[in-house]
Amino acid sequence: MHRHGYQGRKLHRERDQRRALIKGLADSLVKYESIETTLPKAKEVVPYVEKLITKAKKGGLHNRRQVLSGLQTVASAHKLVDEIAPKLKGRVSGHLRIEKTRSRRGDNAQLARISFVDDLKAAPVAKKAEAVAEEPTRQAVKKPLVKKAAAKKGAK
Repeated sequence: MHRHGYQGRKLHRERDQRRALIKGLADSLVKYESIETTLPKAKEVVPYVEKLITKAKKGGLHNRRQVLSGLQTVASAHKLVDEIAPKLKGRVSGHLRIEKTRSRRGDNAQLARISFVDDLKAAPVAKKAEAVAEEPTRQAVKKPLVKKAAAKKGAK
C-alpha cells in the first residue's frame, strides 16, 4: 500500500491516543509557555497550536469555544485567549519556534524545545484590554414603573 496523500505522523499510536497526545502537548505548551519533547511530536504540535493561536486572536464566542475544544483544560484555553493572544497581535504567523536540544539518554531520541518566538513576559498587553480597564463602570439606573402604568391608562 502507498502513503501518497496521507498527512501527519502516526507516532506509534492509534487515532484517539494521538489526538489526546497532541491536545495534551498543546495544553502544556500554553500552560508553561515552553516544553521539551521529541522532534517528531514537536513538528506535529506546532501547526496545531498555531491554528489555535489564530482562533484565539480573532476572539469571539465561537472561536473561544473552538480553542476550548482544542485544549484539555478550560484554564489553559482562557489563558491562551485572554493573556497570550493579545500579546501576539502584532505577529501574523510564526508564533512558535522549534529548537533541537539534545539526544535522550535512554533511546537516543532527538529532543526539541517548543517555545513562543516573542517573550510573553516582556511583551506589552494590547491597548484594547487597557482601555476596558480604565473605563469607569456605569451603575445601572432603574426606570420608575409609574411611567409605564400612566402610559397604559392614557392609551385606553
